[in-house]
Amino acid sequence: MVSSWGRLGQWEHELRPLAERAQLPRQLQAAGPGLAHGMGRSYGDVCLNPGGVLWRTTGLDRFISFDQDSGLLRCEAGLLLRDIQRLALPRGWMLPVTPGTQLVTVGGAIANDVHGKNHHAQGSFGDHVRRLELLRTDGRRIDCGPQHEPAWFAATVGGLGLTGVISTAELQLRRVAGPWLETETLPYASLDEFFQLADASESGWEHTVSWIDCLSGKGRGIFLRANHCAAAGRAVPPARARSMPFVPPVSLVNQFSLAPFNSAYFNLQKSRAGKALAHYEKYFYPLDNLHEWNRMYGPRGFYQYQSVVPRAVGRAAVQAMLQAIAASGEGSFLAVLKTFGERPAPGMLSFPQPGVTLALDFPNRGERTLRLFERLDAIVGEAGGRIYMAKDARMPRALFEAGYPRLAEFTQYRDPGISSAMSRRLMGN
Repeated sequence: MVSSWGRLGQWEHELRPLAERAQLPRQLQAAGPGLAHGMGRSYGDVCLNPGGVLWRTTGLDRFISFDQDSGLLRCEAGLLLRDIQRLALPRGWMLPVTPGTQLVTVGGAIANDVHGKNHHAQGSFGDHVRRLELLRTDGRRIDCGPQHEPAWFAATVGGLGLTGVISTAELQLRRVAGPWLETETLPYASLDEFFQLADASESGWEHTVSWIDCLSGKGRGIFLRANHCAAAGRAVPPARARSMPFVPPVSLVNQFSLAPFNSAYFNLQKSRAGKALAHYEKYFYPLDNLHEWNRMYGPRGFYQYQSVVPRAVGRAAVQAMLQAIAASGEGSFLAVLKTFGERPAPGMLSFPQPGVTLALDFPNRGERTLRLFERLDAIVGEAGGRIYMAKDARMPRALFEAGYPRLAEFTQYRDPGISSAMSRRLMGN
């Protein structure tokens, strides 16, 4: 039985581990419709293939080569981003873009074209992939990149694993002075203040993000910005990994806990306002040291709803979504608001587009939660936005088709031997 990170259910799969590149063509051809599956950290059904085959890629975890002068890394697709960071940082390099967890595979990062807190400066993960090897279930090998077979590359970056199985990738890392960031924490009292801070920060700060209190009414929150810096001789803080030891009988995020929790968090962060030094793992991946944190939402699991809307209508759309959430009686603690830069996406189905993105976690309360999503969908659709498929478990097909105008072009590159719960839900096969 396999579940995604949202824990909305468990489904039977046939698990087939992949470990040796030389055997991959034979293994892929010998199966029925399958799907590459790494760490399973996608929230919805993009990483699931109920009743079918999952090719577990975490055994494909080898470094192939690393040029310490140029920062060019070649590796297998099952390698974790964490392991790349730990190899590269002592040598003065780092991944230019990572999501909110480093416990994902390279192949998963490419297939979902993940983004971080620095889209305005560095784009998305696919912007730093120089080449990749794609294996089709008919035995074909396709070597592609931005300059070589660019259409195959654009279909595979952000292609949800549906164009084939990525076996290897070549990544361009970036120079850094070390593992430290100079950070600044700034409380804000309204959405207007958030957008002022976001605009003022883009030219001088590489990493920008904010937590927003979706229950406050006015849109108060905490704005965080950071730049890489040198901090020679500073000791690396010891990791203090903890784990959510069990699944509580009900969600710990509920109508009784949410308002006081949000208020306490806002006031705590407000008291820490100002500049500081932060280790990259604490700043980029604050939840990685709380293992199995997804259990706190209880046995019914949770949804994440992440949208992006164009900047011209961004303030109005975000305000409308916050009002809809307040009116529904629902709420989210893990609520993240940030902006995307003005740059084209590398993939046909890449999520980032110029604008503002809001990500929210909601305990699964059945029809009540789904009715809220219908209202949020209407706001996103009217604004000309889209939903992030790595987080989605229930987006209607019409919103998917409207939000991803290159879908028909992408369909030409589908591998008929690959299927997922999401592809069947949104693409019909």
